[in-house]
Amino acid sequence: MDRASLAAGDRLVAAGERVTRQRLQVANVLAAAGRQLTADQVYGSLRRQVPSIGRATVFRSLETLVDAGLARRLELDGHVYAYVACLPQHHHHLACTNCGRVEEIDEAYVRPIADRLERDMGFQVDDARLDFYGRCATCRTEESPAS
Repeated sequence: MDRASLAAGDRLVAAGERVTRQRLQVANVLAAAGRQLTADQVYGSLRRQVPSIGRATVFRSLETLVDAGLARRLELDGHVYAYVACLPQHHHHLACTNCGRVEEIDEAYVRPIADRLERDMGFQVDDARLDFYGRCATCRTEESPAS
């Protein structure tokens, strides 16, 4: 078992979930991807490695990983969901709609919004999960016309 699998296993246990081979395999596919993947993409990738794995097992494993905080569900056009591996600390996401790359951003970017909501509206934010969709710096550079 590699270091990523051990970390995923520890996080599943901490969340009160069972550690199964399939859950670790799904977590490893997400971690290795470095970008958002749909459930079908995760399933297709795993089928090449583990031909006996079932589609329903992959879907259930993804939902368990989301519930345990190891993954995040992002909504794509057409109400299709994609999944991305997540670090344990609280963070938000920048999701590139062009290449699918997802970057985690620190809470420090969002905290000023929560502070302003409390100051202006008296609303105390206890939790926030924000995903920003757009084009990453690489895709924007590639789209720029040559000078």
